[in-house]
Amino acid sequence: MTNDKDKKEKETTVIVNGREKVVNGKEICFDELVKLAFDNPPTGQNICFTITYRKAMGNKPEGTLAEGECVKVKKGTIFNVTATDKS
Repeated sequence: MTNDKDKKEKETTVIVNGREKVVNGKEICFDELVKLAFDNPPTGQNICFTITYRKAMGNKPEGTLAEGECVKVKKGTIFNVTATDKS
């Protein structure tokens, strides 16, 4: 059984497209970020997403996240998620 203190330690507040979001755990992946950034993500064959980040944890505190990749987060990690139409 977990108490409130344990639950609090597993939650991390990050910034996605300028808005605070609370995520569980110390890592977040590409697909999760797209869902956090867009209530209804654009879809279609030509849609691709670009994710940049900064203030992350570990030896790569900033960079670009590719589809399928994950990054370790800490409080205040900043993500910019954009959708682009390749056509």
